[in-house]
Amino acid sequence: MTDGERPYGFATRAVHAGQVTDPSTGAHATAIHQTSTFVLGDVARGARLFAGDEAGYVYSRIGNPTVRAFEEKLAALEGADEAVAFASGMGAIAALCFSTLRSGDEILFLGPLYGGTRGLFHDLLGRFGVRARRVDDHELASAVSPSTRMIYVETPTNPTLQIHDLRLVSEVARTHGVLSVVDGTFATPYLTRPLEHGIDVVIHSATKYLGGHGDALGGVVLGRKELMDEIRLEGLRHAGAALSPTVASLLLRGVRTLHLRMRAHCDNARAVADASLGHPALRAVHYPGHAQHPGHAVASRQMNDFGGMVTLEFTGGRAMAAAFLESLTLFDHAVSLGDVSSLACHPASTTHQLVDEPLRLADGVTEGLVRLSVGVEDAHDLVRDVLQALAVAARKVERAPADH
Repeated sequence: MTDGERPYGFATRAVHAGQVTDPSTGAHATAIHQTSTFVLGDVARGARLFAGDEAGYVYSRIGNPTVRAFEEKLAALEGADEAVAFASGMGAIAALCFSTLRSGDEILFLGPLYGGTRGLFHDLLGRFGVRARRVDDHELASAVSPSTRMIYVETPTNPTLQIHDLRLVSEVARTHGVLSVVDGTFATPYLTRPLEHGIDVVIHSATKYLGGHGDALGGVVLGRKELMDEIRLEGLRHAGAALSPTVASLLLRGVRTLHLRMRAHCDNARAVADASLGHPALRAVHYPGHAQHPGHAVASRQMNDFGGMVTLEFTGGRAMAAAFLESLTLFDHAVSLGDVSSLACHPASTTHQLVDEPLRLADGVTEGLVRLSVGVEDAHDLVRDVLQALAVAARKVERAPADH
């Protein structure tokens, strides 16, 4: 999206990309095309539409004008040729895998991963002969095998906020001719645009920061046109996890303020992380904006800021984590993230509950870990809430032994 001479800035694209005035009514807001099907015209045109030889709409499972507006907006923000929207982030990940992997293929991933993604990789894809194998960053180049078809990574990771080097991932993938995929949900295109670092495919759970208000589920896959066309015709058409037009309109509205919200999320997370650092109840504060974070240098290079997530690791294990969560007043105890309201959860008992304990602990998801999604409330109120909850937790279980 350009003004004819140069690309528009991020905020301009967030507001204007994909937004078209309705030609029949002049409506400024994108219309909600609440229809399941579209009139095809004559048989020859219907055949062309279904084959993809002519642009147009045939059935809302495959494409819809409101959903298309959302896809165009996200593609403009990520700098992608094309985007395909889905009913959820997991629907997007599954469709990508079903469209690109075959029995005998292997996924290499840099951990940790969201529990649902790990479950898809190990429990579901494994039934169809696709192997998923975790490797560390330093061994990635040597770990690629003849059966490797995909390198998959989150950055920052869920929930430990590790940072992976996108330049390294893209170089290894390119050298070996495999697909590189990044889940950019935590960073959003406002903070990191993986395609600019040579990555092939970006995935977002639009439910989180893109929607931003905790009232819509969605997902999106972005990349080069040929691959996205394949994902639309196979992963979307055959698997059917279609985004509804009504939800697409909510996501469109959310993305228009992404740049404003992310500034507040980042500022508030920094304030909470700084205030929590060194508290005696905590073994660690995981926040990539801190100089002592192992991934700080890489994050400084590939992120515009350090995000709205902070993870606290308590010295007293689950008992102390529970006391902290139950003492918060502004942070609601709930899964998900990226809401304008602050949220907090205990991953070991929720989002990562189904991950086998040895794997979960190897990923750093201990019983004492609490994930904070820092909202856009007043920073001083959030800091005061976290500090009072830390004090209560420390008093309640001051002598409680750590679970892990």
